[in-house]
Amino acid sequence: MLTDLVANVLTMIRNAVMRKKETVDIPSSKMINEIMRIFKEEGFIKDYKDLENKTQAKLKIYLKYNKDNSSAISHVKKITKPGFRVYSSKNDIPTSLGGLGVTILTTPKGILTDKQAHEQGVGGEIICQIW
Repeated sequence: MLTDLVANVLTMIRNAVMRKKETVDIPSSKMINEIMRIFKEEGFIKDYKDLENKTQAKLKIYLKYNKDNSSAISHVKKITKPGFRVYSSKNDIPTSLGGLGVTILTTPKGILTDKQAHEQGVGGEIICQIW
């Protein structure tokens, strides 16, 4: 049975936001760490940190809410799926919400946002979009 760790993590975050949780613990991997780094840089989460656990690596995500108690994350969507990979050339990278959101790609230069990939002139596999 195949599991899509990125899709599971995005669902865990989406569910925690809907329940107005302050934190959520998610499984960790190198790719998840890089995605959370981008979420933090772009202002969608407050912070994240590694949890010391002997059985499985985990991250604690500190969710961010605005003054009116609305979440900084209003929508998160997984684009590529295990059975249907979505790739984009450097000239065709889609923007999220007219440039207000962020598209995250895995490229030969690492995991980048749509803006970073455009600046560096690389395309790649589209992981997810967030706004």
